[in-house]
Amino acid sequence: MTEAPALRPAAGRGPGLERCHGSRLSVEDGALVLRARGRTRRVPVGDGGVARAVFVDAAPADAGRGEPGRPDAWGEVRLQDRDGAQVARIPLGDWLPEAPALPERAVQGEQLLERTGVAGLLKAAGVPLHVARDRNDPRAGSGKGGVSLGPGPAFPLWYWCVRGVAGTLWFSAFTVVVFSDTVPGRLVLLLALTALCGPVARLVLRAWTRLRAGRRRVTVLERVTPDPAPGSGATVRFLRDTEVRVQDRDLVLRDPGGQEYWFARTGAHAVTRLVKVLDGTGRPVGAELRGPGEQVRAVFPWDLWFGGADGADGWSRLCGAPGLAVSERRLGGKRTWPKGPVLGTGLLPRTGRDARRMARFPGTAAGVSSTAVMAFGNLFSVIQGVRVADTAPGPAAVAVAAGALGLVLQAVPYAVHELRGRLVLDRTAAERTTNEEARR
Repeated sequence: MTEAPALRPAAGRGPGLERCHGSRLSVEDGALVLRARGRTRRVPVGDGGVARAVFVDAAPADAGRGEPGRPDAWGEVRLQDRDGAQVARIPLGDWLPEAPALPERAVQGEQLLERTGVAGLLKAAGVPLHVARDRNDPRAGSGKGGVSLGPGPAFPLWYWCVRGVAGTLWFSAFTVVVFSDTVPGRLVLLLALTALCGPVARLVLRAWTRLRAGRRRVTVLERVTPDPAPGSGATVRFLRDTEVRVQDRDLVLRDPGGQEYWFARTGAHAVTRLVKVLDGTGRPVGAELRGPGEQVRAVFPWDLWFGGADGADGWSRLCGAPGLAVSERRLGGKRTWPKGPVLGTGLLPRTGRDARRMARFPGTAAGVSSTAVMAFGNLFSVIQGVRVADTAPGPAAVAVAAGALGLVLQAVPYAVHELRGRLVLDRTAAERTTNEEARR
């Protein structure tokens, strides 16, 4: 009997790994059950609940930019009651593990439903599924109402609360300071302390992420790390951080940036086949990890993963993982491999700069703008502290110290990350070995 599927979230790193470990959407006792970040939400199926589902296989109006990482571009499944009212919705991009590594809409239609596991999930729940190719299709409804059955945000709620409250207070104080001729010392103090909350909260989030990662317990059946061929350009960071883990319920691919892609090993959408790909002469060029409908979920370029002296051992251990059927196929003619965008082709960054950007601690949706605003806030605190030094020396001293501390708390982690990458992690493994032998 095939196990009912439990959906895995899109890949994450840093605090986003919490979703990969704990967020699941499954069918239990006649209901769709979402578990995400310590909370559970149940959506009943049948009378008084979900009676049908409509997959809106259409991108939003602003799609087409070809950028990875936009969950809304993959379409959604709208869950409706018997009267057509929307009860809930499933954003498919949030439940496609490899979504951050693929161009948007790289997988569509029934293939997307199979990859995410939504097709098997709704079948197990007994919910009929219809497909609408147009957002204006009458069956799709308005798309409004109901709850979102997504895996939740990458960042914890407490972090958003701290940033939101501190940001609101800072902006209020900033507005008064800018448009006032005289500035009270207490207001400058408030401005400086709220500006300091941003960098402090980010450091606390780093520590919280490490602490939570150390407490996770998973059963690892097999762990395979790359053994690249000489001259492949593999870096110290790539060798240190890239791996495949075969766990009791999941198969996990980790990239050099710390991002993990979790694939189910059971259920209708499980990855079940490992295919060794040979060129016309019989030389191995790579391996494919396949899921339902023979869809290629990830690839392993041979020279990068198994081309070294101990590569055969890594390949045999991966082949021996329980639940994976192993086979071979030969490329015909001048066919290129792999065909189309697929996870695994860009695991080794082209430059050290790209590698450092990939491995940087993840930011919010605001990206660089958030860091720029925090830096401006702390610099502004220093300026205002100097401004009121004669009238309020105590608050002024605290404001200058808080602003300077905020700038340091942002600059030091960035400098350490960049220097460590340039001097150690983003050098090729061969270059580092040569340097170590020369020092001896």
